[in-house]
Amino acid sequence: MSESRPQRQSYWRRILRQTFVRWGARLGLLWVAILALMGVFAPFLASSFPLLLSQGGMMSSPVLDYLQPVDVLFLVGFLTLLPLLFWQTGLLRKLLIFLSALGVTAMLAYTFVAPPKLVIYEQFRVAETEGRYDWVLYAPVPYSPKDYQRERGDTGLEAPLSKDSRRHWFGTEQNGADVLSRMIHASRIALGIGFVATGIAMILGIIIGGLMGYFSGVVDILGMRLVEIFEAVPTLFLLLTFVAFFGRSLYIMMVIIGITSWPGYARYVRAEFLRLRKQDFVQAAEAAGLPLPSILFRHMLPNGMGPVLVAASFGVASAILAETTLSFLGLGLVDDPSWGEMLNQAVQSSSFNWWMATFPGGAIFLTVFAYNLIGESLRDAIDPYLSKSG
Repeated sequence: MSESRPQRQSYWRRILRQTFVRWGARLGLLWVAILALMGVFAPFLASSFPLLLSQGGMMSSPVLDYLQPVDVLFLVGFLTLLPLLFWQTGLLRKLLIFLSALGVTAMLAYTFVAPPKLVIYEQFRVAETEGRYDWVLYAPVPYSPKDYQRERGDTGLEAPLSKDSRRHWFGTEQNGADVLSRMIHASRIALGIGFVATGIAMILGIIIGGLMGYFSGVVDILGMRLVEIFEAVPTLFLLLTFVAFFGRSLYIMMVIIGITSWPGYARYVRAEFLRLRKQDFVQAAEAAGLPLPSILFRHMLPNGMGPVLVAASFGVASAILAETTLSFLGLGLVDDPSWGEMLNQAVQSSSFNWWMATFPGGAIFLTVFAYNLIGESLRDAIDPYLSKSG
């Protein structure tokens, strides 16, 4: 068993090298990395709260005082994931460490992180105008996504750079909030719902598909009937039904998209396990008396993950499109920034607001296109008949 591990690692290194040797996959990965960095550091990139200020010789950082528990969760998750990517250990161990760090951070953050409940976005701008501060350092985009700039009185839909008194590079939406700030914070929702929903679907698909492929017979027949039932469920209409009965919740969207998307992964895993169960290394594991979870997920699954990873890249794009569609129809999250909700505002008023269509629509297109590029390149690298270097 110990001799097969280096071969498995070299195989995946070769697959990744063949995947990202293509410029399409590199550009897709670059765009996803940019979105991830924007989502992680959103409070420091777009915020009405100063990063640093000096008042009477005393320095402070208001943005830290207003950090939400979810902001802390994103930061710790990023700082945990970054060294894990370069740590030479098993994928399962990395995943367990990452999930454990997120779980502990979530409990501590939602217990001890308590930002002020009353948020007055304009207080620092007013104080700076009155000369109360020695100096102030704002974020690159000095507006929070829910800062409607009420103190100015003339806010609303504004085209990009239409007023010299205040610079909005991507314009403002109908309530006066900065579009660029909302797009930066909306990248969290897009990436979050894509990865979480796809993660739920992959876990369900791998477990059910693995059992179907390994046992075959009655288990396979019952599992395929279950797959056919879930494949017949229309995801969008189910989302609309749950929103109507239980309200708008990002977590409900994630769960529904996840539990309606697993049949595709189950089919891939089932096909791979049907092929692998008669292989010599599986027969040897069974003869050695290894427990079933070890045979399925430690020995068989790493050799059958190729098609699942390809499907996952397309699944993330599909989950993002589902959330965007719901938000465009006006049934997405309330008041929280979303690309689909901003796209909807492009056609709500009597005139066409081009900036509300161009920037959110471009972000949606580039994100979905990036995942498709990565998925296509990964599929070509895994399939020897499609790989140019194969």
